Formats: sequence, structure tokens, C-alpha cells
Amino acid sequence: MSALRRTLLKGASPSPGTLFGHRGLVSVRGTRVLYQPSTPSLFRPFSSSTSTSATSKTTHSSSNWIKSSTVQLSLGLGLGISLAALYSYSNPHAPSQTETQSPKQSKQSLFTRGDVRSHTTKETGIWVTSNDGVYDITDFVDIHPGGERILLAAGHSIDAFWAIFSLHNSPETKELLESYRIGNLIPADQDPTYNATRDDQSAITSALERLFENDPIRDPLLISRSDRPCNAETPPELLTRDFVTPNNLFFVRNHLPVPEIDVEEYTLEIDAPWVKNPITLTLKDLQRKFEHHDVMTTLQCAGNRRKEMHDAKPVKGLQWTQGAISNAIWTGVLLKDVIEQSIGPVPKEWADKIKHVQFHGAEGYGASIPSHKALDPRGDCLLTFAMNGSPLPKDHGWPVRALVPGHVAARSVKWVTKITLAEDESESHWQQRDYKGFGPSKTLEESDYSTAVSIQEMPVQSCVTVPQPNETVPVVEGRATGIKGFAWSGGGRGIVRVDVSVDGGKTWTDAKLTRPGQEAGKEWAWTHWEASVPVTKEGPVEIVCKAVDTSYNEQPRDMESVYNVRGVLVSAWHRVKAEAVKKAEQENAK
Repeated sequence: MSALRRTLLKGASPSPGTLFGHRGLVSVRGTRVLYQPSTPSLFRPFSSSTSTSATSKTTHSSSNWIKSSTVQLSLGLGLGISLAALYSYSNPHAPSQTETQSPKQSKQSLFTRGDVRSHTTKETGIWVTSNDGVYDITDFVDIHPGGERILLAAGHSIDAFWAIFSLHNSPETKELLESYRIGNLIPADQDPTYNATRDDQSAITSALERLFENDPIRDPLLISRSDRPCNAETPPELLTRDFVTPNNLFFVRNHLPVPEIDVEEYTLEIDAPWVKNPITLTLKDLQRKFEHHDVMTTLQCAGNRRKEMHDAKPVKGLQWTQGAISNAIWTGVLLKDVIEQSIGPVPKEWADKIKHVQFHGAEGYGASIPSHKALDPRGDCLLTFAMNGSPLPKDHGWPVRALVPGHVAARSVKWVTKITLAEDESESHWQQRDYKGFGPSKTLEESDYSTAVSIQEMPVQSCVTVPQPNETVPVVEGRATGIKGFAWSGGGRGIVRVDVSVDGGKTWTDAKLTRPGQEAGKEWAWTHWEASVPVTKEGPVEIVCKAVDTSYNEQPRDMESVYNVRGVLVSAWHRVKAEAVKKAEQENAK
């Protein structure tokens, strides 16, 4: 059970800011949930003159609050724009159990596609369809965390949007959608308006184009794992070409469309339970008022190498190979400095209560990290605005990204607009219902996210980058040469050894290491390695690598021992089948 769910069941008021990716306030009075959305929309430029402090401190007497008779937490009808923890409330277009339903309110009512197409404004009512259902979402628009962009689907099917953003496919979200159902579509062969509305698909395609119109052009060398939202990995063979990954080749992991942010109007809000008025900072404030720091840090997606696990036994998720990891030099200001100079140190009476620091992204994404990491002067957590000496690229969080060295990349929230010190973890979908590990025996249905621990520090990892599968490896004087790769471990743990084998793990050779040269306990960047390994004969070889970190954690032997249905934390020995060929023969073959 999440912290917010526990709070609701206790009849208490959750802390402001617990709605992930959404600037609003939820409170509880008895059995009634009070919800007040706030402005500006996550998808409108933020104005430095606009503050959510009034919202976060509003009393229960506000006349704008929407009242509910139930306490039903849902993961939101986001239409792929952004998600928030939403609560059901009275919907005048959806009948209550005690009301007499009008014909149009009956869930057995039938509507033509033309009927749906004619309901696209608040004046007419805003309708959408899903499969054969018709839904009146007029009253949902005002509390939709993505603002009026929900209207992109008005009068059309939401299925194309939900197909892109698969996180909508949860029982909670579908249950919320059903609460807005007003009827069904007439079968196509009986619908007199069917032919007239057959251009719906082109309209939906156009809407999807507009949804992603702010996405930047990416380097064609990146290997795409999904187009919308963009998820693309660095070509594995290029991971060890440069110790610092060029910006254009840094892997991209987006959960939602890239938001449009007016840098001149961008603000970052800092809040905590004891703060009466949250502090608002501009980009210029961050750049001018705080000391700048450069931190070389490797970021790795929790699902890196998922395809290998999937090949051993099916898992759910993007089919990353080895390239959902990259290394960069990040420039920014210490998160600790910004928090303490903005709202002061954590008061003594709160010292034992504040356990987490939550990050809220402009596009609706959210995550949190333990407060001891965020406030530790040795933690090197940054609010970054530059990457490898250049302004942050759009795909990597411009204008400001939270950087959490040594932790899974999912906690380094991009386009961050709010930071909250809190007693509980972020209520974001990606903190509560994603990025958690389970045992090998658990199925998707059996996986209990409410009891699983969120992924933070990552396990020790290594991969072979050269050669790639089915390529040749040159043999010189009885040794397979030029075998290269990387190794990395979370938590600032460095790499003490990488073992390399060309016979499937029967015999081993120590690799030569190129370390980042960072302080012990703060080795945030990866290690590159190269090996020359004795080989008894030419022909097929199975190259295997395994790394050992400074805590003497070692990679496990096989996928079966670390298998989990979500395909995260893949850390088994990396294996590459190649062909050992004498160097002279290899050169002749060229």
C-alpha cells in the first residue's frame, strides 16, 4: 500500500505535492475527497510571477474544490500526455446509483460516430471512444494534468493514444474511464455516419503529430526501441569509442512527449512541509546564485540488457540490448546547496520525518530519492543545466535536470519544475508502479508493487562491446586480442576487476582497466576495459565478461538467477559468440 493510500485510509490530509507530475492539492474530510487543480498547465510556459504556493496552502473552504463521495485512487486518464493520481468525483454527465438515468446517460445507449464527432467542446460536451464504448469526459478536462491537450482526442478514439502510452493499461485507469461511460457505438455496418467519419484515423494521426511536435531531431545512429515517446540506445559498439559519450549519441529514455518550456519564464519551486511559501527560482537564479560543479556520471536505464533476459524467458518492456547506458560530464549546482540556501536546513522537529526528496517534471513524470542521498555533501546530486560543456539538449532535460549519481537513471528527472522534501516517496506512477524488482517466481499478476522496494542504486554491471555478436576477433600469437567493454556499479562503487573468458567461463583473464580517476566512494562514472585472452584454436568462441566492484559484489552467472518479469536489473554475465581468426587471415578477408 502506498503512503498516500495509507494516508487516505487514515482519514488524514496528505502533504501537498504528492500528486505526481501535477500541481494540485488533495485533502480528505471524512469520506469526502477534495481536489483543487492548480495552474499553470504543465504544458503551458511557466511564468516567474505564477506560484503554486497559494494552491498548496489553500484551506478546505475554497469554493473551487471539487467534491467526491468516494476515495478512489486511480492512475489517471492521461491520453498519453501526463499522468497524475486522480480521485473520482461527482460527474454530472455520468449517473449516480440513486439517480434516474436519462436515455443518453444509460450505458446501454447507442451512438453513431457522427454523434461522437459532434461533441468536441465544453458547450456540446466532450466525448471520446475506446473500443465500442462512448465516454463523456467534459468534466475531466479541467483536472486533466496535461491541460487542454486532452482535446486532441475530442470526438475521436483514444485507443491510438493509449497504444503509445501503455502505462494506461492498468485496471485502475480503465476503471476510471468506465465511470465516464455513457453508452456504446453502433456497429459500423449499421452506422449511417460511418463512411462520413472514416477520416477519423487521419485526424488522430494529425493529433499525435501535434502531441510530439516539440520532440527534437535525433542522431540516426541511435538505435530506436520506440518512436513515440522516443526511446533509443547508443550503438553498443560505440559505447567504448569515447570515455565520455557525445551528447548526440547519449541514450534517450522518454516516458512522455518532450515538453515545451519557455526558458525566460521557467521557474523551479522548492517546497517542504514546514515552508509557508514555496521558494521559486529562475534558471538565471540557479546559474548565478550558486557555485557550479562538474560531475562525471554514468546513467543507466533499469532495463538495460532486457533483450538478453527476454531471450532466456519472456519479459515485459522495451527490448534494450547493451546501449541504454552512457557517460557524460554534467554541469550544475548542488541540490543540497539549492535546498538549504532556499528554505534552510531541515528543522530538528522534521529531521526524523523527512525521508524523501521528490522531483516533478514538466511533462508529468515524477520520481523521488532518499533524503540522505539528496542532502549528503558527498552525494553529488546536481540540478544540471549543461552536458559535456554545452547546454542540456532537449531530450536530456533542458533547461534543468536533476542528476542523481550512482542511482538508476529513472531518478534523474528531466525538465524538473518542482522539488519537494517529503515524508513519503513520490506518488508518481513510475515510483509506485514501475522500476521495482521481483523474484523469478512472480508473474505480472502476482507482482505486488505496494510491497516492493523502489530501485535506487544499481548492481554491478559489465558488457562486451567489441566484438559484436557473430563478428570476428583477431588472434595474435595465440591470444584473442582487442576485446573491449565497459563496467559500472551503482552507489559510487568503483570497479576493481573485470574477468574475461573466451571459452564460456571455464578459464579467465584479468582485463586492463581504464578508470575514471574519481574519489573512492564517489566513482560515479564507468570503467572501460580491454583484454587479450589466450585461445587454443581458431573458430567459434564464446566471450564472457564479469565485473567485481569495490564492495566485492560480483555479477551472477546466469539469467535464471536474476530473472524478473519486468526485465530490470539485468546483471548476469554478458556473453558474445564470435569467430576467432588469425590476424593475417582477417586482414586478407577484408
